[in-house]
Amino acid sequence: MDSAAKVAPARTETAVFLIASLVAIYAVSQFLRNSIGVIANDLARELSLSATQTGLLSSAFFFTFAAVQIPIGILIDRYGPKRVMLTTAVVAVVGTVLFAIAPSASLLIAARALMGLGCSTFFMAPLVIYARRFPPQRFASLTSIQMGGANLGTLAATAPLAASAAAIGWRGSFLVVAAVTVVLALVIVVAVPKDADTAKGRESWTEAFRGVAAAVKVPSFRSVFFMHLTTYSCFVSIVGLWGGPWLTDVHGADLATRGRILLLGAGAQICGMLLWGAMDRFWGSYKRPVFFGGATAVLMMAILVFAPLDLTLVSVWFVFFGLSVSYTPILTSHGKSLFPSHLTGRGITLMNIGTMGGAFLSQSITGVLIDLMGRSETGTYSPEGYRLVFAVLGSWLLLSLVFYFKAIDPHPSRYAPKA
Repeated sequence: MDSAAKVAPARTETAVFLIASLVAIYAVSQFLRNSIGVIANDLARELSLSATQTGLLSSAFFFTFAAVQIPIGILIDRYGPKRVMLTTAVVAVVGTVLFAIAPSASLLIAARALMGLGCSTFFMAPLVIYARRFPPQRFASLTSIQMGGANLGTLAATAPLAASAAAIGWRGSFLVVAAVTVVLALVIVVAVPKDADTAKGRESWTEAFRGVAAAVKVPSFRSVFFMHLTTYSCFVSIVGLWGGPWLTDVHGADLATRGRILLLGAGAQICGMLLWGAMDRFWGSYKRPVFFGGATAVLMMAILVFAPLDLTLVSVWFVFFGLSVSYTPILTSHGKSLFPSHLTGRGITLMNIGTMGGAFLSQSITGVLIDLMGRSETGTYSPEGYRLVFAVLGSWLLLSLVFYFKAIDPHPSRYAPKA
């Protein structure tokens, strides 16, 4: 990216409108990716889905999202974030409508794949816009706002989706989301400044892919990438997929109850992201707050494996889990800090591949694990299957913390001159 392209918006209200529009379009992505958890039992009952099929249905979004990140990153660097984001928004609308009318599991999965493709720019493109138009010291805070504010979409995928599904059905609910996405795309047209003309300095595709290879080779890439691979996947596999079925199968929660409890976890994550967003400055480090949050999240998942909880304690658990695993703004800032300015777009893209690819792997694999453990006498998924899922997710995150220990910590405060 050209550092000369960094031009702060002229007026505060212009900046607020810009940020709000980018947060809102990303909230659509957050809703779609997390929407299976609340309605998973209904989908499984209506379409006779196994746990493996349910896991594949949810993870298809993350697979296509991750698969296109490298070309998306190149396209954003070549043609600008606004153009690319609006193009993929059309695909998101098509996928959402197809999901709402799909009569079979195969078409539902195809629609989820289109949703992932359509939403593949809704996080990365805004980050590139922030990196180009705001000072570097504001990037972590803007990332926190982008993640935390957009998680209103995650909230909408819990109790509000449960209420909507009860009122107009899950199909009608997704048609409403498609309409909202169209409106937000039109807002983006007005709110986001025109992409700068980069034709003169545009790389060839060969040079662009060489840049991807160069980004992979930067020091500590693998250590930070592994944390991206595991952190979000733990949250989205529990709150966005198996938390709802677990609440029903193990604790007997109905649609409204599981929506309310998942809402607590999603709400805690939003609050946590806003809190964690400035913690790198408080700690003077990227690594230390990530270690603290990651270790706490591992402990929370261990509690589900070994400690029997009633519904009241489960509600408390979701709050603490949401808070503990919401350090992703700092982790994202750590990843961005590793790359030189001309590789920022591709560097953020690669880290996003880890985030979404990890979600695909964890959701698809955990579905297979639940099926392997069989069903209980009542025909629901067995408690042992869910415990195995929580144990695997916790171990997955713990292993990533071991790799992360070796990462360099290029936080600006560590290299600031002493007064």
